[in-house]
Amino acid sequence: MNSDDVAAGALVTVTDSRGIPLGTALYSAASQIALRMVSSEAAVTRDAYLQQLRERVIAALALRDELAPESMENDACRLIFSEADALPGIVADRYNDLVILQLLTQGTAQDDVRQVLTEAIRERLNPATILERPDPKVRELEQLAAPSGEPLHSATSDLPQLSSIFTINGLRFHYDASAGQKTGAFLDQRLNYAAAARYVRGRALDICTYQGGFAIHMAQRCQQVTGVDASRGALEVADRNLALNSEFGAQVEWIEADAFELLREYEANGEQYDTIVLDPPAFAKSKRAAEGAMRGYKELNLRAIKMLREGGTLVTCSCSHHVPLEMFAEVVAAAASDAGRRVQVLETRGAAPDHPSILTLPETNYLKCLICRVG
Repeated sequence: MNSDDVAAGALVTVTDSRGIPLGTALYSAASQIALRMVSSEAAVTRDAYLQQLRERVIAALALRDELAPESMENDACRLIFSEADALPGIVADRYNDLVILQLLTQGTAQDDVRQVLTEAIRERLNPATILERPDPKVRELEQLAAPSGEPLHSATSDLPQLSSIFTINGLRFHYDASAGQKTGAFLDQRLNYAAAARYVRGRALDICTYQGGFAIHMAQRCQQVTGVDASRGALEVADRNLALNSEFGAQVEWIEADAFELLREYEANGEQYDTIVLDPPAFAKSKRAAEGAMRGYKELNLRAIKMLREGGTLVTCSCSHHVPLEMFAEVVAAAASDAGRRVQVLETRGAAPDHPSILTLPETNYLKCLICRVG
């Protein structure tokens, strides 16, 4: 069958070169990933797919009850993680009483899929609002129309609730469905925030702080914390988040700046810190970009290591799945060697367990976090 004869988002049977069926996939007429497998059975009907979808959503939500149970300390987590939950093209995050959906393919950005997801999540969690939030870049690549903007579910009959205050590791943060990146916050770093806070001290610098995740956790133990980000809007939210956790005695400041330029300036000025966190956005969006990404990681880590006092703590992260852990560790080691410093790795960490990875899908094992002692 010619691909021109297949409707965008249709279910198609996948065969090998001999014509033997391998299963059923969702077809995209626009994406570089033309097929996303949803079943090992051939010729799955739409009704059967929707029933399977409901069962997998329920299983994903049940898994989160085990991996990230709701408590006074934590009421935010990733509920659905695409292929990692056998639900390709679907992501859902919970922020207290709000659930944010992303439907990332032609096969999932469909009204029947929205209905199944909404019903299953509402029955299990009964949130105040379920809202679909598109990823503009993915929407363009998949040639998808923008969703309506109306909530898929709202517990209120008048104005839907689109903002909330959620809690992770006992700290409170603002969430606004109309602002921020992706679904709104980086919940994959939740346990890394807490782990880093166990090692930090003194004067701390948080590079690419976004909305203050690491910085506010560090304020529990440090005397002075500086959070740096290129986004003024993100820093305004970080300041609001700091106000929610005003019981800490640390002196906290926010600086709007380019990370590379600021680190060059600080190193040239002889600035010294006891703790530095590096949590940049993904430098390698593709395999071809990996070499340039390595240069970026090398520069950030080299300057940070040079600026750390003896015995200082370096928390360095990469969320580029095209840069595996071994490669990332090598570039940090090269930075340590160039700086003439001895760097001990105290912890090697990844995403929180509500972002599970699949061994046969390395893309799901994307986040690396090294907590190091610099001698």
